[in-house]
Amino acid sequence: MTDQQSAWRFTDDRGQSAAAARRPSRVLAYVQAGATLEDFGIRPEGIFGSGHDGPEPDRAKTGALPLDAVDYRGAGDGLDVETLLRGGPDLVVAVSYGHGQIYGLDPDTAKRLEERVPVVVIDVGQARTLDRVTDRFAELARSLGGTPDPAAGRTLEEARARLTRALAAAGEEGPRVVALSPAGQGEVHLARPHMWPELRVLAGLGVRLVAPEEGPGINWSTGGWDRAAALRPDIVLTDIRSNAVPLDGIEDPGWAPVRGGAHTVAWNPEPLCSPQAHARFLRLVADAVEEATRTD
Repeated sequence: MTDQQSAWRFTDDRGQSAAAARRPSRVLAYVQAGATLEDFGIRPEGIFGSGHDGPEPDRAKTGALPLDAVDYRGAGDGLDVETLLRGGPDLVVAVSYGHGQIYGLDPDTAKRLEERVPVVVIDVGQARTLDRVTDRFAELARSLGGTPDPAAGRTLEEARARLTRALAAAGEEGPRVVALSPAGQGEVHLARPHMWPELRVLAGLGVRLVAPEEGPGINWSTGGWDRAAALRPDIVLTDIRSNAVPLDGIEDPGWAPVRGGAHTVAWNPEPLCSPQAHARFLRLVADAVEEATRTD
């Protein structure tokens, strides 16, 4: 696979082998995958979104992608095969949250797409560690001729070390951290931290993530803002995707005990799975830990 004319093959996380007579050079990707590949030196020719997205790409998910140079095909069940293929891609990179089902596309559309072009699916679900997902994107990028930034790994280690130092300075208890996605004035989705690979990394580094009580909901526990306030967060990781309501616009009385007092960190539950993107997030969390420690 070192010669552009040589046969190309990649086994994806479904165990299926995508193959082409030569290395693909025009990649269409789910937006999370496309932004991740950009960090690994592979620029997609196009991206598509999920049912959570709209007619314009969600800037919370696009990372360093130059949106004037990368074609956004649209999002959701309205996407058809001809729209997806309009840029002439020779490879599609999609993601799955388990069981091999392609996320963001109607199953029938996904099936017909695979009949027309090779498709690689990377599993980004809760069963995977963030490091493993990152490694898989790196493997795919290398197979496509990408040249990852050699400094990215060192940058990530520095960010981990900085967060660890900030937590040590905060003391044994440390600030209480809650991850959530605002659904509206009367409702909020509280993340179950162990279900999110990026949040499990924070827990492993010593961040005091506070979970909602057991009950309905696998990834989220949904309820009123008073339940979120009852968790007494010092730091709030708030979903910044376009389908989430901005936290600073929440005026529900149940949130009043926390509003203005907790430090907030922008959180994308569909993170870019690259060392440099994860390092940026860890630095934001470290900033918040340091600020919370100073104001205690």
